[in-house]
Amino acid sequence: MAAAAALTSPLSLGARAQAVNGRLKQGVCYGTYRKWFTLDELCKEAIRIGLKGIDLVTPDQYSVVQRYGLVPSMTSSTAPNTIPIGLNRLENHERVLASLRSDITLASAAGVPNVITFSGNRGGMPGAEGLANCAIALNKIKSFAEEKNVTVTLELLNSKVNHKDYMADHSAWGVELMKRVNSPKVKLLYDIYHMQIMEGDLIRTIRENIDFIAHFHTGGNPGRHELDDTQEVNWHAVAKVIADTGFTGFLSHEFVPVRTPPIRSLEQAFQICSV
Repeated sequence: MAAAAALTSPLSLGARAQAVNGRLKQGVCYGTYRKWFTLDELCKEAIRIGLKGIDLVTPDQYSVVQRYGLVPSMTSSTAPNTIPIGLNRLENHERVLASLRSDITLASAAGVPNVITFSGNRGGMPGAEGLANCAIALNKIKSFAEEKNVTVTLELLNSKVNHKDYMADHSAWGVELMKRVNSPKVKLLYDIYHMQIMEGDLIRTIRENIDFIAHFHTGGNPGRHELDDTQEVNWHAVAKVIADTGFTGFLSHEFVPVRTPPIRSLEQAFQICSV
């Protein structure tokens, strides 16, 4: 009976999971699969597939993910640190930075490597002004992130389809911000789906700016669905370039599956990006 129990424990599931193929640590965003799986169920599927992390989880969920030997690879944001509010307005800094400090503190205590933040929406503000304001905010918090050994990642999103007024919608804007902050613990979350919509040229951009990127998200374009032949990105080639740079962070899948059963789409994405 003891042997049977050991075979079904989370850690034994991890020990029996298939060996990871390739050089990239892959994960999955919980929100895209919570329609079909509880967090426990998704963790079991993740280790069966060979994934290493679960993205966008809250502090009360860290222990669930870690019980399976997985990494809570990106924490979910806490209001008012949200996509439309963000750091591009001086009047938001005090409350958004307070939220970020709390997220960093909890992440550090749990050994979670990354927290997320955002530029905020434009609301008529020029990009240069918003960039300067974001730099002020991130320069205020970078020493705290460095002390706690947690990376603050600012996400690049598209303003064409999904987030109509979002400011950090181009790589060049984000890279310039990272240069002004100049911290090993303040980097970009490069969402490949969003940047394909806004600018394409993924491989060159990633290769030239990898030092400013801490994390990647995937999603097929158009539609943010499977990484398959229904969309336009050569995911195997993009994953290979990321791995060739020596990148050691996570590539986490954030597509919304439309095929049945949905877990087969995650298995396929893992194999495509195993390089």
